[in-house]
Amino acid sequence: MDALFAPPDKEWRRIAPGFATVLRVRMLVSCAIVTGVTATALWFLTDWRWATAAIAAGVAWVIWQWFRLGRWVRAWGYVERDEDLYLTHGLWFRELTVIPYGRMQAVKVESGPLTRALGLASVELVTASLQSGAKIPGLPRADAEQLRDRLTAIGIGDEDGL
Repeated sequence: MDALFAPPDKEWRRIAPGFATVLRVRMLVSCAIVTGVTATALWFLTDWRWATAAIAAGVAWVIWQWFRLGRWVRAWGYVERDEDLYLTHGLWFRELTVIPYGRMQAVKVESGPLTRALGLASVELVTASLQSGAKIPGLPRADAEQLRDRLTAIGIGDEDGL
C-alpha cells in the first residue's frame, strides 16, 4: 500500500518539525477555552463532579492530540519533479495529490504571527481546479522562498498557468 503513495524516483521532502509547536499552541488555546467554558457551565448548572469530569476529558483530549499532532506533521511530504509536484499527507486517510505545473495559476506564501516567530511559512498553490489546489504548511522560511521562486520560474518558463 505504501507504494501507492511513494514518489517515483525521489525521496519525500518533509515539513519542519517545529510546525507541530504551532499546532500544539493552537490546540492548547482552543481546548483551554472550550474546557473552561464547559466546566464553568456544568459547575453552575449541575454539580461539581460533572465540571471535574469535563476538565478530565479536556486533559485527556490534550494529551492525545499532543502526540497525534507530532505524527500528523511527520506524515506531510512533497516532491518537486520535472513536470509536476507531488504532495502527500494524512494519518488514517492518506492522500496523494499530483499537481501539474501547467495547471498552477498562482503561488501564495503566508505566515502568521506564531509561524513567523518560529521562522516558518506556508506555500499555497492555486490551480485551475478548486479540488487540485494544495497547501504545504510549516516550511522553513528559506525553503518556502526557494519553493515559491522555483514554482514561479517554472510557470513563467512554460508560459502556462502562472
